[in-house]
Amino acid sequence: MQITVGEIAKLLKGDLEGEGSALLSKVAKIEEGELGALSFLANNKYEPFLYETQSTAVLVNRDFVPSAPVKAALIRVDDAYAAFTFLLEKFANRTASKQGIENGAFVSSKAKVGANVYIGSTAYIDEYASIADDCKIFPQVYIGENVKLGKNCILYPGVKIYHDCVIGDNCIFHAGVVIGSDGFGFAPLADRSYKKIPQTGNVIIEDDVEIGANATIDRATMGSTIIRKGVKLDNLVQIAHNVEIGEHTVMASQTGVAGSTKIGKYCVVAGQVGFAGHITIADGSTFGAQSGVPGSIKKENEKWFGYPAIEYSKSIRAYALIKNLPDLDKRLFALEKLVQQLTKDITS
Repeated sequence: MQITVGEIAKLLKGDLEGEGSALLSKVAKIEEGELGALSFLANNKYEPFLYETQSTAVLVNRDFVPSAPVKAALIRVDDAYAAFTFLLEKFANRTASKQGIENGAFVSSKAKVGANVYIGSTAYIDEYASIADDCKIFPQVYIGENVKLGKNCILYPGVKIYHDCVIGDNCIFHAGVVIGSDGFGFAPLADRSYKKIPQTGNVIIEDDVEIGANATIDRATMGSTIIRKGVKLDNLVQIAHNVEIGEHTVMASQTGVAGSTKIGKYCVVAGQVGFAGHITIADGSTFGAQSGVPGSIKKENEKWFGYPAIEYSKSIRAYALIKNLPDLDKRLFALEKLVQQLTKDITS
């Protein structure tokens, strides 16, 4: 990127305060700014860095009022974070120019490949797979038989998509993602061994879904495991067979969802949360880190925390009590001794 501060302000329809002709060639966090860098300030706790940063320009919200002189040029916009994200998408997309099928890639003659597609060396595209326009498929990706991949998807190295799975438009799967591996289905037998239950379903992932590195989504036993539009899954998330995740729900790393659970729309799930199987979670539910969710939740837009998860306000009071238990135990022990002494004095 090589662009002037003034050009950035014009592109963002922002108001410029400072030198517009200075050149920008990189982006940087505000606390790590340097000459030629563009930074942003959206969280007030980072404001002290604004007065020290060496960045050439900083994006701020229109209503921001500095409390000290600022060396950098300021570009005032409606939403500094959204504007910075827009610029990253526009100027930092390293995959946009990749096209064509590299030597060493295998594409079945029975597969359908759209226009402006990139397929990296050692990628494997099986029979009857369908890849829509503008997809980027990096090396060592496996796309199984009869997989359907929508437009403008990015599959980073090592992604595996098993047979019959359906992927929507504008999806991004990071390295090591596995879509459509068998669900964890085993029938216990009389001799205490287990017999595998065939997993005959598939996975359906709708538009605008992003999945982090080494996450796994199991195929359904029958029917489909479904990830709805706009869902964002972090690294190392595990989604079991026949799960359904509602639109625009986000899940942080190491969360696990057991089989046949249905999670609503607009839910926010922090790291290492565990959901039991065959339960239903209401729209807008929020879960704190390491929460355990053993049963269904029917109330929408509530916060939950703990193991097992309870309403957030109750959980905070409960943990405050737990923290004080050692002192309470000492006081109880002292009270018991006092009662014993009083009883002894009365009876003597």
